[in-house]
Amino acid sequence: INKKPATSFACKEGQPSVRQRASGGDRAGFQRLASSVLPDSSIFLHFPRRAFVQELMAVSLHTSHGDVKIEIFCDAVPETSENFLSLCASGYYDNTDFHRNIKGFMIQGGDPLGTGKGGESIYGKYFKDEMSENLKFTARGIVGMANKGPDTNGSQFFIAYNKLPHLNFKYPIFGKVIAGWEVLDAMEKVPVGPKDRPLQPIKLVSVTVHANPIAEASYQ
Repeated sequence: INKKPATSFACKEGQPSVRQRASGGDRAGFQRLASSVLPDSSIFLHFPRRAFVQELMAVSLHTSHGDVKIEIFCDAVPETSENFLSLCASGYYDNTDFHRNIKGFMIQGGDPLGTGKGGESIYGKYFKDEMSENLKFTARGIVGMANKGPDTNGSQFFIAYNKLPHLNFKYPIFGKVIAGWEVLDAMEKVPVGPKDRPLQPIKLVSVTVHANPIAEASYQ
């Protein structure tokens, strides 16, 4: 919800890409990494991509203010979901800041630089918009990719504090908050300074990737 242009953070020459860092350079590598954080990941993560997206997934964002649980819309937006889940599983978001916080609008994070100008996707610098006509900013807690225009999605994302119909089909939606509403309330109340940056840091300490309880129940 870029009011100002931002640039994407690219790896320095000679360093591995995000996909390589997240997966060891291939899908099998990511499956091994995912297995280390998902004991039953063989149930929920099957590559190639189109195979695993049939199961409902969720993540818990462990923030400095508490935990926020988000359901991921794997079936509706598989590429966007894979990007977010892969970055979560690789630790890419660990110890990053929510660098922009606007009461009544949204909170934005996912930039390893913490400036709003960084981050890259597992597919390279950017990946294309993936939209679903059934996914709109119709409620508090909708989660979407932050970008600076069409087809410029990287790693940054935001959580809506309100209905945001003017953002529909401009920012890919890939999830919604399903628990931790009191934490979202607390984050929204944090005072901000210039450029809507929180005066008290709001940290994304780590992320737990796990199956949605509905999907887990089907295997019990």
